[in-house]
Amino acid sequence: MTSPGLTEPDSVLPAARGAGTPHGRRVVWKFGGTSVGDAGRLRAVAERLVAARRQGTQVVAVLSAMGGTTDELVQQAYGLSTEPQPRELDALLSVGEMMSCALAAIAVHDLGERAVSLTGAQAGICTDDAHGNARLQQICPRRITEALDEGAIVLVAGFQGVSGHGDITTLGRGGSDATAIALASALGARECDIFTDVPGVFTADPRVVPDARKLTAVSHEEMLHLADAGARVLQTRAVELAAAHDIDIHVRSSFTSEPGTWIRRQTSALEDERISGIAHTGHDPVYTVSCPSPAMVTAAMAQRGLAIGLILPDEQNVRFTAPGVGGAQVTAAMAAMDLDVSVRDDLGSVSVVSSMVVNRSDIAATILSALENSRIHAHLITCMPSRVSCHVLAADVGRAAQVLHDAFQLHAAEESISGSSATEMSRTAPVAVR
Repeated sequence: MTSPGLTEPDSVLPAARGAGTPHGRRVVWKFGGTSVGDAGRLRAVAERLVAARRQGTQVVAVLSAMGGTTDELVQQAYGLSTEPQPRELDALLSVGEMMSCALAAIAVHDLGERAVSLTGAQAGICTDDAHGNARLQQICPRRITEALDEGAIVLVAGFQGVSGHGDITTLGRGGSDATAIALASALGARECDIFTDVPGVFTADPRVVPDARKLTAVSHEEMLHLADAGARVLQTRAVELAAAHDIDIHVRSSFTSEPGTWIRRQTSALEDERISGIAHTGHDPVYTVSCPSPAMVTAAMAQRGLAIGLILPDEQNVRFTAPGVGGAQVTAAMAAMDLDVSVRDDLGSVSVVSSMVVNRSDIAATILSALENSRIHAHLITCMPSRVSCHVLAADVGRAAQVLHDAFQLHAAEESISGSSATEMSRTAPVAVR
C-alpha cells in the first residue's frame, strides 16, 4: 500500500537483509521526546542500552529532542522573524536531537560502556533539499557499522539528514520515526522498536476514551490509516516506509519491559472485517478558495511541498483540507498564486478505521446514526477504503470519539491481525459539506 508523496526511494534498502551479524544480534531502537524528557529519563534510557549491549547485542538508538525542546526552538525563531529562512530553521531545530544523543552518550560512558553520538549527516542519512520536510534519498551507514563492530553503542540524532549541498535538513514532525525505520532497513534489521510514553497502540486515544483497549497487533495498512487520521503514536511516513521495506514495528513503553503492539505485514489471506480503531484530530480546518480550478489550488500547495487532503470543487470555489499544515502556510501558498482563501477553523475530525470499509456500507450507517443520536452534526463525511471520516465541531471531537468507540463496542472486541489487502488507498469524493 502506498500513499502519494510518502514512499521513499528504494536506495534506502540494504543490499542484504539479516537479523544478526558475526558480532551478535543487531537492534534499532527509537526513543521519543518524553522518554528522554529529563536527566533521569535519559539515564534510564542509557541503562536499557547498556543492559542490551552487555547481553551481546549491537545497539543503535535513534533519539528525539527532549520533550518541549523543538517547540521552544520554534518559538525563538519566530520571535525573531515572522518567516524564518528555511535553511537556518532546519539548522536550529536539528540541535535538540543532537543534544539528546550527546547527553545519552555521556550517561552510557558513565555506566562503563562505550558510546558514540552521531548527527544525521555523520550517520550517512542523505536527503533532498526540501528544508522542513526533506525526503530520504540514501542511507550510507558505514560509520554506524564500524562503531558497532568496535563494541560501541551508537546514538543517532533523529529527524535530520544532510542534503546533496551539505546542508542540514529535517524530516518533518515525527521525523525521528522515519529515521529509525530507514536505519533498520539500511542495517539489515527486520524490526524496529519504538519506545514512547504509551504502552502500545489503542483502539482510541485513552486520554480521550478511557475504556480504549490496547491492541496486540495491527497491520501496516491499518496503522497507516490510523496515523493518517490523527493517531499520534507513529508518523504516517514512517509506517509507509516500514510497509515498503517489510520492517516490523514494536510500539512499546519506555518505562516498562512489557510487550506493546506489533505492526507488521498482513499474515492472513482471508478477509478480516474487524474495526481497527477510532482516530481523531482536534483541529482539522476546511479551507475555501474563490477559484473554480482545483488544479491551481493543488499547484499552489505543491510548490511549497504542503500536504493536501480531500478536495471538493464546485463551479465557483474549491474546498479542501490540509492535514498537518498550519493555516499560515496555507494562506501564504494561496497568496503566492494570487488566490483568496477563507477558513472554517472550528472543525476537527473523527475517523473509524477498518480493513473492509469499502465493502461495508453498514459502517458508515452506524457512524452517522450514532452521531445523530448524540446530537453531533457531521459537516463533512469522507468515505475511502478502510476508513470513514467525519468533520465535526472541534468542541465535539472527544465526545464523538467516545460515541463511536461505544457504537462499535471496541472495548470488548476480539484482537486479531487484519487480513486486509495491501492495495493502494484511493480517496473518494466527500458526501456533503454544509
